[in-house]
Amino acid sequence: MSIKEVSIIGSGTMGNGIAHVFAQNGYSVNLIDISNEVLEKAMQTIAKNLDRQIKKEVISESDKSSTLSRITTFTDTAAGISSADLVVEAATENFEIKKQIFKVMDECAPETAILSTNTSSISITKIAAETKRPDKVIGMHFMNPVPMMKLVEVIRGYATSDETTGLVMETSKSLDKIPTEVNDYPGFVANRILMPMINESIYTLFEGVAGVEEIDTVMKLGMAHPMGPLQLADFIGLDVCLSILKVMHDGLGDPKYRPCPLLINMVAAGYLGAKTGEGFYKYTPGSKDLVVSNQFQ
Repeated sequence: MSIKEVSIIGSGTMGNGIAHVFAQNGYSVNLIDISNEVLEKAMQTIAKNLDRQIKKEVISESDKSSTLSRITTFTDTAAGISSADLVVEAATENFEIKKQIFKVMDECAPETAILSTNTSSISITKIAAETKRPDKVIGMHFMNPVPMMKLVEVIRGYATSDETTGLVMETSKSLDKIPTEVNDYPGFVANRILMPMINESIYTLFEGVAGVEEIDTVMKLGMAHPMGPLQLADFIGLDVCLSILKVMHDGLGDPKYRPCPLLINMVAAGYLGAKTGEGFYKYTPGSKDLVVSNQFQ
């Protein structure tokens, strides 16, 4: 089996990035979401990101045109996945939502199609159990921003076949990515290590050990991190961080994964980071200056 046609369900930050890299590397892409308005916004984002690559002389104008021409948008999930060789689910990090999407994927995608999820923490085995083809269900955890980040964390569930894993590994390489195979445990590798660090950084702020800028400065200058953990949390989305920590806390039962009360309160109040304009920092369109949120000044 070879993969030529790829369907991506969800056109948000991760979904449009995944569509971008597949289309740029010659795949026929179906991008699926709930409305034409949302899909139009996603296509505009892809076009802007391609323009950035042109500016950096990574691609040409003709590359941009051919990439965009390979993407077809759909609001009907069944139609969008009816002839796919690979389906990538890139919806909200919530098991109940993913469960419903995978049931549709299983019913409407060809029997030979591989069903994958971009989940950053939810059990592949648990998701696969909602389908009649658990051997063809796998995790493809892309990193944000997808066009720039090289890693694809490939997670095999309990029943994922060697054939499925091998094909997904090779497909990831064809995207100029570096796939790394890991086993199916809460948080996998990336977030099992990253999220406790972010959570501990929030506890450090919550307990008054240091301020936002001071915490990020220590980690950037002292540990050679390109971005401080609080800024990174804003970039990931504080709601996403909270969801991942809850999955790990529930799945592993260790109190070290217990989300900081400050994180819980910020998410409840709608301070989700860069996507809402404010988290630990305030974000002004067009500005590259980092300004600490008023609540922490």
